[in-house]
Amino acid sequence: MKILRGTVFGGIAFFFLGFLVWGLLLMDFSMTNYNQDLYRPNDEMIWWAMIVSNLLLALLLTIGLKWAGAKSIVDGIKIGALFGFIYALSIDLGMYSMTNVILTLTAVVVDAFAYAAVTAGAGLVIILTWGKEKVS
Repeated sequence: MKILRGTVFGGIAFFFLGFLVWGLLLMDFSMTNYNQDLYRPNDEMIWWAMIVSNLLLALLLTIGLKWAGAKSIVDGIKIGALFGFIYALSIDLGMYSMTNVILTLTAVVVDAFAYAAVTAGAGLVIILTWGKEKVS
């Protein structure tokens, strides 16, 4: 049940935190540091794919938290932040090396820290949804 709850609530957290960070806070930064010709207009976004993407990332983080034995809020935040930072660096450096999507190394670094913040928040939400373990 922890995996299912973590995936659902973590996916919701990823969606809203992602909108807050990339859709609002970093929007102007993204406009100058990412190739805008490659992005769909907002009214053409494929919503089901965005939702599934958030759920899959939440599933991956939930499994990682479970395997790491995370029990506290601090565990969720620390593991989430580390996971997000490494994940983003891997994806962004690959994109920077092979595409024209990410235009600057600054964007790679900013995005990695943004992912760290978002996944720390999602990790916190996931741990909170697990509740307290029953002591037998």
